[in-house]
Amino acid sequence: MSKSQQQTQVSQFLTQGMQIYAKKALQAIELLYQRGIRSWLNGRSLPSFMSLLLIGAFLSIGIASCGSSSANNADVKLRLVSFSVTKAAHDRIIPKFVQKWKQEHNQNVTFEQSYGGSGAQTAAVIAGSQEADIVHLALPLDVNKIQQAGLIKSGWEIKSPRNGIVSKSVAAIVTREGNPKNINTWADLAKDGVKVIAANPKTSGIAIWEFLAFWGSVTLAGGDEATALDYVTKVYKNTPILTKDAREASDLFFQKGQGDVLINYENEVILAQRTGTKLPYVVPQVNISIDNPVAIVDRNVDKHGTKEVAQAFVDFLYSTEAQREFAKLQYRPVNPTVAQEVALQYQPIKTLFTSQDLGGWDIIQKKFFDQGGIFDKVQAVNKA
Repeated sequence: MSKSQQQTQVSQFLTQGMQIYAKKALQAIELLYQRGIRSWLNGRSLPSFMSLLLIGAFLSIGIASCGSSSANNADVKLRLVSFSVTKAAHDRIIPKFVQKWKQEHNQNVTFEQSYGGSGAQTAAVIAGSQEADIVHLALPLDVNKIQQAGLIKSGWEIKSPRNGIVSKSVAAIVTREGNPKNINTWADLAKDGVKVIAANPKTSGIAIWEFLAFWGSVTLAGGDEATALDYVTKVYKNTPILTKDAREASDLFFQKGQGDVLINYENEVILAQRTGTKLPYVVPQVNISIDNPVAIVDRNVDKHGTKEVAQAFVDFLYSTEAQREFAKLQYRPVNPTVAQEVALQYQPIKTLFTSQDLGGWDIIQKKFFDQGGIFDKVQAVNKA
């Protein structure tokens, strides 16, 4: 327990004690009055008695108020664990929330932040090495894993707007200048001689979305699962290195010049364009809705005493103010007002499918990513 939390608990204990003492004192005075206070007042003035009573009452209220103020205004720290590419958005949004909370509650909020591959972050939260109050992860599957570990209560997705989804994107294909390998569609990734830079589904959220985008580009365009399996096997054969997260994949492609093609979040690609890394890219017209969830980690907020402010921060992420910051970084906002404001800045998608179109997360995990699932089989074939 932190020093500030200990001070808060002591203040609350003293406040409760004073309030109990004041209540019992007033009850005793009332009883004395009923039993004979009139005789006690004989020879004494009523105003002097009332003055004494009022002084006692004001002292009790003042002591209780001081204790309450100390308890409510103690600094609070929130622990935010998120996936690698959200840092830029949170760097913009967190100061706005801190200022808003300070104005409304006269309380300072600080944030301890951690960023990395969504799968690895999820494992750290479950293991307890990251005691997150709030998780903002790359896909609902990761939040479900934390729930299954007993840290988040069931029904987390209905406790926030938009089923717990706070930011969205789609997949984009980035190529080298002039697109020398003529890569324009998902199918082109399986061509001989193409080197694909992608992340590892065992540690990274974008990697799972990539895999599902590959698979769905076949099965949701009329192909069967045998065709899909053959296709993804060829794509991963063209992927000699699987990075731990989206940020590492981007650095490998943009900074170190490796690979012919990079699969990444649309928002990351557009942001790179704006910061001077201008390479051609295409947003495939058969694409997957990349839905990023946020959730409170119930066990940890109860332990830290941060539930109220954690919930307020989650709510703030859905506000028009925060969603505009997401939009500035090219996330597709979930707030309807902001989505309408910025609709023209995104490429329209002809066929936009979701995780539910592939069976939902329980089926997806078991079918594709559990030990011995389709991804493991694909890797085994390519290593043989």
